[in-house]
Amino acid sequence: MDYRKPSECPYYLITRTSLSLTATLKNEFATITKASIKIAYLGVLICLWDRGGAVVADGEETTKGMKIKDLCRCAGIEPSTMTGLIDRMESDGLVVRVSAPTDRRALNVELTPLGEALREETMLIVNRVLERAFAGIEEKSLEDVKRILRMVLVNIGANDEEG
Repeated sequence: MDYRKPSECPYYLITRTSLSLTATLKNEFATITKASIKIAYLGVLICLWDRGGAVVADGEETTKGMKIKDLCRCAGIEPSTMTGLIDRMESDGLVVRVSAPTDRRALNVELTPLGEALREETMLIVNRVLERAFAGIEEKSLEDVKRILRMVLVNIGANDEEG
């Protein structure tokens, strides 16, 4: 294939789409009055909302939150970037670092009550923006796009965590 034309280059189209969605979400997040949700926080928050509750293993609650290395893998963020991001999220009152109960050397990142309280409003905005962005696209086509993007991530070695 010849990818010299922007309209034919998947990278160009993916990047433009990502930038447009990011700008739209950023504008919509500015309407949240309880706290400042920055677009950079979204992947971390979604991972914590999805997997950051108490984990049950062998019938016992073993941990709350996520280890930083697992959060990096889930959100697709490098550890060096994650450190500063968690610092900012802590300053904004969304998360806290706590010692992991099973390993004092490790830290877990947990949602604060504010971080948990923002889940519903934030995800309503995300869903509204994505519904608008994908309006008129059949569900099967959208499933195909997601499958293809997951395959691209696997092909370039960036899909450490199945999402």
